[in-house]
Amino acid sequence: MTSFSRRINSNRVSEFILLSFSCSREVQILLFLLFSVSYILTLMGNGAIICAVKMEHMLHTPMYLLLANFSFLEICYINTTVPNMLKNFLSESKTISFTACFLQFYFFFSLGTAETFLLPLMAFDRYLAICRPLHYPTIMSNHLCLNSVVLCWVTAFLCYPVPIYFITQLPFCGPNTIDHFVCDPGPLLALSCIPAPGIQLSCSLLSSLIIFITFFFILISYTLVLRAVFRVPSGAGRRKASSTCGSHLLVVSLFYGTIMVMYISPNSGNSAGTQKIVTLIYSSVTPLVNPLIYSLRNKDMKAALRKMKMHIKIRQN
Repeated sequence: MTSFSRRINSNRVSEFILLSFSCSREVQILLFLLFSVSYILTLMGNGAIICAVKMEHMLHTPMYLLLANFSFLEICYINTTVPNMLKNFLSESKTISFTACFLQFYFFFSLGTAETFLLPLMAFDRYLAICRPLHYPTIMSNHLCLNSVVLCWVTAFLCYPVPIYFITQLPFCGPNTIDHFVCDPGPLLALSCIPAPGIQLSCSLLSSLIIFITFFFILISYTLVLRAVFRVPSGAGRRKASSTCGSHLLVVSLFYGTIMVMYISPNSGNSAGTQKIVTLIYSSVTPLVNPLIYSLRNKDMKAALRKMKMHIKIRQN
């Protein structure tokens, strides 16, 4: 047992290889260009929403403050994975250090958890606005909204330090190749020299609790909202309320649909290719389409974006 421990310590890996997408050099370059454009558009789209909310005083309400925070979160989220993925498309080695891998793991999961907390808060805001319109201004003040957002961020970043610490203490003595483009717990645990069913189970339970509790809260909120919407006598009021809720529900469906496939049961038999595609959807595609969903279906946001575009043109002239 002692010699086995010495062998593990002497062979402990100092870096991992993220295979990303195994394909020819030409396809790698094509993917680099495709994801570079997607990355830039994501930054521009979410950045435009943040600037529009900041510049337009009419949008200084809890709903749009939450939306601006959500866009900021999406920008942070893609920066945990996409820059390194783009580097690997052009790199021959595709290596990531042991420390950088677990830092990516921490920020990727913490920001993803922050999103699972922020989406229920946005659902609760819509519930109050539609189901309790008279009490909405007193309950959901800007001060309470910002405090709730801070609580979401802080709680999210406190969820995973302990599980990640225990994973870092596992012996990784080789191989060090991760068939993924991100340091994900499933592929990482598979590389451990000794089985760790307890850590694997605890990670799965933690992810499941966070996902299911927040998802059911959203489900209850929007069930009450939709019931109230159908009772609105005005057709215009019903359309406006359902349009706003429809945007939120579409975002929720895209995000929760993919993370449930991945993290309710991390080793449920999904192939490496399936894991990459699903992870790519919620980590890169949804941050790209979310600004389009919110801006195209929201008249106030479209007006604010047009106004901001006019200001930019005036300054340029």
